[in-house]
Amino acid sequence: MFIISLTYKVAIENVEHHIPEHNSFLQKYYDSGLFITSGRKEPRTGGIIVCNASSKNVIEQIITEDPFHIHQVADYDITEFIPTKYNENFKIFIED
Repeated sequence: MFIISLTYKVAIENVEHHIPEHNSFLQKYYDSGLFITSGRKEPRTGGIIVCNASSKNVIEQIITEDPFHIHQVADYDITEFIPTKYNENFKIFIED
């Protein structure tokens, strides 16, 4: 499982211009089952995506499709983690 942390590198007004395209990008990967949850940071300096992909390479490829990446409005930090304890309602996302 991965946490993708986005940090905006331009003014929020420039980010907002790309939000509709970014939301379409997110929906594509929700529909594929890879994205679990996402949202903006508070304060509004970027966002977080939790993703259940098979490898960091897959995540890196997915990021290239994000309009925030394409238009160079955000930097990305990818953290892989292995869930060892979780709420039973989250079990569906954990691979055995």
